[in-house]
Amino acid sequence: MGRRPWLLLPLLLLGLGLASAAAEASEGDADPLYKACVEECQKTGSLKDTSIKHCMVPTDGTPADKSWYTHEPLYLQWKEWNCKSECRYHCMMERENERTQLGLQPVKYHGKWPLKRASVFQEPLSAALSALTLVVQFNGWLSFFLLLYYRLPLRPETHKTYYEYTGLWHVYGLLAMNSWFWSAIYHSCDTVWTEKLHFSSAAAFLGYSLILAILRTLNLRDEASRVMVAAPILAFVTTHILYLNFYQLDKGLNMKVCTVISIAQFLLWALWAVVTRHPSRLKIIFVAIGGVVSVFLEAYDIPPRWGYVDGRAICLAVAILLSYLWWSFAKEDAEMRTSAITKKTR
Repeated sequence: MGRRPWLLLPLLLLGLGLASAAAEASEGDADPLYKACVEECQKTGSLKDTSIKHCMVPTDGTPADKSWYTHEPLYLQWKEWNCKSECRYHCMMERENERTQLGLQPVKYHGKWPLKRASVFQEPLSAALSALTLVVQFNGWLSFFLLLYYRLPLRPETHKTYYEYTGLWHVYGLLAMNSWFWSAIYHSCDTVWTEKLHFSSAAAFLGYSLILAILRTLNLRDEASRVMVAAPILAFVTTHILYLNFYQLDKGLNMKVCTVISIAQFLLWALWAVVTRHPSRLKIIFVAIGGVVSVFLEAYDIPPRWGYVDGRAICLAVAILLSYLWWSFAKEDAEMRTSAITKKTR
């Protein structure tokens, strides 16, 4: 498989065939009872015994329909909560309580499952799990860095590492931490900007992960081969990110693109682990299987349970273990390659 990137075509086609992320209509916001609740809430500024402070008329005479957060300090304006959004949230919770009493399953409202807030966190469990994954990623990258530069031997003439993929893994770590940081922010407060940053950083991270998978599994070490592989993927991912940010924030398209990229790299890693019989092949296969299962769990879009747990939260919980195992593989791979190279140079 040394220098034949075209062998990846069947894997990419297989990943495309497996990808399924059908967009679902939002039943909740089409419910007449929900609509009537939102309209009444915006008119009266209250819902039953609950007063919606964001619908109250300011004392300075500002019109009531003006966003409340323009009267708040600058550091609070990022929340973008207003009368309409608050009425939607409280009416959604009220309507879901009624549906639960009738034995009905949860439905989506404006494209999202009804999840309970906790203080300023819109999706508290997902936000916490994303933050925990960020910590695991940072710890994995830091231990990888310390291993290479303080525990393994360095080249005497340049003081660089023997491991040929050091730089690639460093970039991977930075993109991973950036992606999980914006994931935590997005689940804490869903606005147009946090959504764009979350989707963009995730697409950049997954696109680079595919590049790393191809370069490592095909053992491409010269710059020309790496550029030939990376250039088209970088061009596609960049175009996709620009499309999301400046043309249309298409969640369905983004899900399909990320699903195809994820499955392609997981299949590639799993195949490589089996063919090469890498010492860490069991970890690689476990991560590949876990990753594919997570992709399909998120695509299946499991309804929420107990008000906080949905399919995405389950995927985020799985990502914590997968992140730990993945950096463990990276460190073992670095040790193996360093040992093999130093033996040859003696």
